[in-house]
Amino acid sequence: MENLLKIKQDLTQYSFKVIKESVDVVKINKDSIKTLKLMEKILLNDSRKNVIGLGSKLGKSIEKYIKEQKRVESMYKFDKAFLEKGFIAGVDEVGRGPLAGPIVACAVILDLNDLGDIILDINDSKLLSRQKREELDKIIRKKAISFCIAEINNKIIDEKGIGYANNKIFIDACNGLSKKPDLVLSDGYLIKNFNIDNKHIIKGDRKSASIACASILAKVYRDNIMRNYHKKYPNYDFENNVGYGTKNHLDGIKNHGITPIHRKSFLKNIINNL
Repeated sequence: MENLLKIKQDLTQYSFKVIKESVDVVKINKDSIKTLKLMEKILLNDSRKNVIGLGSKLGKSIEKYIKEQKRVESMYKFDKAFLEKGFIAGVDEVGRGPLAGPIVACAVILDLNDLGDIILDINDSKLLSRQKREELDKIIRKKAISFCIAEINNKIIDEKGIGYANNKIFIDACNGLSKKPDLVLSDGYLIKNFNIDNKHIIKGDRKSASIACASILAKVYRDNIMRNYHKKYPNYDFENNVGYGTKNHLDGIKNHGITPIHRKSFLKNIINNL
């Protein structure tokens, strides 16, 4: 690509194959945008239709990147608007509804002041592919100022109830942060019996950068737990359903009974109807 840019006006000495290989390996980021826009212009000025097509493709990729950058910037600004100074944590849970396994929560504190180093592609973890979640998990862990993951097992869920468990892991995750937040943004509802300023955000994992990152870390963590359980209890398809009540899961319960990680309080009506 650098060689192509040096010519700036005439690409005729390069075959389409060479040009395409150069364009295909391009990585779009905030540092390369200016150079890539110049490359797009050079490609579009070429006389060959297939090279012009590469220019159009590159232009669309640049537009997509800029759009994503603006979307995520708005999520960071959404959080920052709640507090001018101090630390803001986002907290979210995964695993409230499954028939088996723990409920997991994560709290995350991001650097909301540095919009030049935002984490692109963050969103509600359910909207992301497994591969994308796992890629982002590594980035978030590296870039977050602090994060903490908490979990409560199925036995406590059965004993205390899912509402209690959900609230407690929100508190545990926030209290486990290495930096005490001045404000906690929680997904969905206010945290009860909590000694930190708290605001709840409906569908917060799609609006708040901090909550979205918490959603992703919690999802990856819990999914890995359930995939490990699949090795121990292979008859329930935990690797794919991660504890939710899919047909394969229900068939497993019907044919093999329940496991020590099943939530008995969730299964009363289901077992009677199997």
